[in-house]
Amino acid sequence: MALNACYRLTRCVLRVAESRTVAVRALASRSRCLYRQAGVSTDLWTRSFSAADQTAVSVTYDQIKKLLVTKSGVVIDVREPWELREYGSIPGSINVPLGQVIAALQLKPEEFKEKYGGEMPMVGERLIFTCLAGVRSPKALEAAQSLGYSNVQHYPGGWQDWAKHEILQTKA
Repeated sequence: MALNACYRLTRCVLRVAESRTVAVRALASRSRCLYRQAGVSTDLWTRSFSAADQTAVSVTYDQIKKLLVTKSGVVIDVREPWELREYGSIPGSINVPLGQVIAALQLKPEEFKEKYGGEMPMVGERLIFTCLAGVRSPKALEAAQSLGYSNVQHYPGGWQDWAKHEILQTKA
């Protein structure tokens, strides 16, 4: 079944590539192909992955700790509020659930502060997304990039990595 779906996708991509009505626009590390034929428009999104891309957008525990101490950026935790109550949160982070990230980053700064309790990040400001284990934060990163935020990173270890480091430090 998966092989059949892959075959269909390959045929579609080849057809689009051969067409003269394809426009490709680069957006961060994604490309958008617009395919128009006989009044039908189809959007195809492709994404390239490389180790270099991942290291450029990832931060470590030490980097995020330094950022929070120096207040040289904004850390947004994209978990649901119940997760923060159950597991805990990174001190100094702002909770904006993943489903609200796009809308939140388009609010006026006063509205953002009132709703989420922290300063809204400016478009050029350093912005780091975190979650529980690094699964949701890349999605938030892409959402922010699509809104024009360019200095965006994510913490792949998430809360689990943060808690592990903090517990080790308190025991030492």
